[in-house]
Amino acid sequence: MNKSDSTQLHNWFLAHQRRLPWRENRDPYRIWISETMLQQTTTTAVLGYYERFLTQFDTLHKLAHSSIEDVYKLWAGLGYYSRARNLHKAAQLLAKMSEFPKSYTELLKFPGFGPYTARAVSSLAFSEQVGVLDGNVIRVLSRKENLALEWWRPKIRAQMQAQIDQFVQFGQSEVLNQALMELGSQICVPKNPHCKICPWLKTCKSFKAKTVALRPLKKPRRKSEIWIWTPKIQVKNDSVFLQKNDYAPFLRGAWILPGKVKSSKNRPQRYDFRHSITHHDIFVQLESKAAIINSRTPVSKKERKESEKWVKIQQLSSVATSSLIKKALEHAKCTSL
Repeated sequence: MNKSDSTQLHNWFLAHQRRLPWRENRDPYRIWISETMLQQTTTTAVLGYYERFLTQFDTLHKLAHSSIEDVYKLWAGLGYYSRARNLHKAAQLLAKMSEFPKSYTELLKFPGFGPYTARAVSSLAFSEQVGVLDGNVIRVLSRKENLALEWWRPKIRAQMQAQIDQFVQFGQSEVLNQALMELGSQICVPKNPHCKICPWLKTCKSFKAKTVALRPLKKPRRKSEIWIWTPKIQVKNDSVFLQKNDYAPFLRGAWILPGKVKSSKNRPQRYDFRHSITHHDIFVQLESKAAIINSRTPVSKKERKESEKWVKIQQLSSVATSSLIKKALEHAKCTSL
């Protein structure tokens, strides 16, 4: 890609960009929130969450001084709750600084700031001349240059990152990065791309070679892992006992039901229900209801560990945000207690 390509893309973006709330200004805090929410989620789905989140946490300091439960409550439905935890942790660290870090190398030091998010914030907020490489940009680059590359491999991804870094030197990085992402989300879409109205139609190597449908290469699917989870449901006085997850490979660090988990090569013959979280195929085996109700007397605050607590069932969704926990209680007929 060259200077002429950057000029065409720049002009196209200025004429066709969508009006989005995080584009209204260059506030690094708001850009950071939007980029974190947009990971693994569509723009349409994020809009409502973004507005509600910033209504309650309109400043970095408000987010930093909030409880993680309040953050989870507003994050519920977006999935990938590790993003919310890292957002909260990073806010607490950033709030102690005199100013928001302006370079992606500085931002990489904070929880949740990977290569993509760090570069996006430093470029869009502070005009740092670095490229942003996400799924949309990988697709655009693969098609524009007709690259039959295994883009999911670290070395290949680093090569593509270098290409985008070089491309944004031809203009304003904050404009070109957004333009690349916009082109990928609106024109160069995964299936049935709108090639006829693409600003790069005449110079697209895949279009010329008739390989658009073959680019980018498809990443091999990660094999699902079978896990058998036996949660221990303990209910007392309309409250359920939870602990910070340090034993199961799914929902790491989140509040879940205590219990046991084991891997299996085959799905079990007996299970109460099945649930999937990314590549984890979870088969849940519940105890009998008789073993669940009033199975534990709440301990005092002094005796209670920081990694465990009793939560009112009516307030459960703001603490244990995964639908897996709700399903377990519903199958055990505990949610109406």
